[in-house]
Amino acid sequence: MSEFLEPFERMLEDVATPAAVRAIEQGGSIETMWGAFAESGFLDALVPDDRGGAGLSLADAHPLWMALGRHAVPLPVGETMIARALLKAAPEGPIALAVAEGAAAVVPCGLVTEQLLVEADGGLHLVETKGEATGVPASLAARFDLGALPAPVAPAAEGGLRGLAAILRAALIAGAAERLTQMTAAYANERVQFGKPIGRQQALQQQMAVMAEEMVAARIASQLGCAGSFPPSLVAAATAKSVASKAAARVAATAHAVHGAIGISEEHDLQLFTRRLHEWRLADGSETYWNRLLGAARLDDAGRSVDYVRSAFA
Repeated sequence: MSEFLEPFERMLEDVATPAAVRAIEQGGSIETMWGAFAESGFLDALVPDDRGGAGLSLADAHPLWMALGRHAVPLPVGETMIARALLKAAPEGPIALAVAEGAAAVVPCGLVTEQLLVEADGGLHLVETKGEATGVPASLAARFDLGALPAPVAPAAEGGLRGLAAILRAALIAGAAERLTQMTAAYANERVQFGKPIGRQQALQQQMAVMAEEMVAARIASQLGCAGSFPPSLVAAATAKSVASKAAARVAATAHAVHGAIGISEEHDLQLFTRRLHEWRLADGSETYWNRLLGAARLDDAGRSVDYVRSAFA
């Protein structure tokens, strides 16, 4: 997988710098950053070989999605990969994902997308519409009116679009959590208080150990979510998103606790990642939503729990 990840990481280091992320959050053009993704061919990573794509599996795409989280990419790159795999004739621009369960939906990256792929009534609808800002400072999420949809362009994926969105969010969370853990460890070793780095304080070491555990848990869970077929099973998606969403809150809180006041300043890069962790935690269902679905699926099976887990992830 390094043959794909290494050039992808190099591209992200060039185009998705903190300054570039901030510029887009402040209303700047997405043309340069999006153009780099479009020209690279990575947007067709999940498109089958016979349709001109790379034909990667979800397991192959997982490290790429984690890299997007590590760099706080402010565009719906992973979402567009999924949309292009589902649609035989996908548009060229950025595509965000939504599931219609009411008259409106809040969609991550909604302010910088050109198309919205909506699942409703067993079909996929491609909508050209502009969303409204949510009012959250620097957030690129938008609220969309889903009351009137055009004719479907394709049938809904087996298991639904939300499962695919969930494993994407889990991978993004895992990547951002990894970056935050590295940033927090580095700061703790650099920040000197009472004559020694704060990272030597036992209480702080305990916090960071738990933070690292949550980061690893999110990574493993997201890997499990992407280990199966396209689209993922309910159990795989629920496990990935519930674990990752739970980890997101703990990782963000610990990062800010260690950094102190400097971490909430606009000038510091920390908030670029912690804001996204909170947004991705809630997007496409929080841990509570997915735990309920996972619990219901388990109760529907009469077998032993250990056998259920083995069969679910076989």
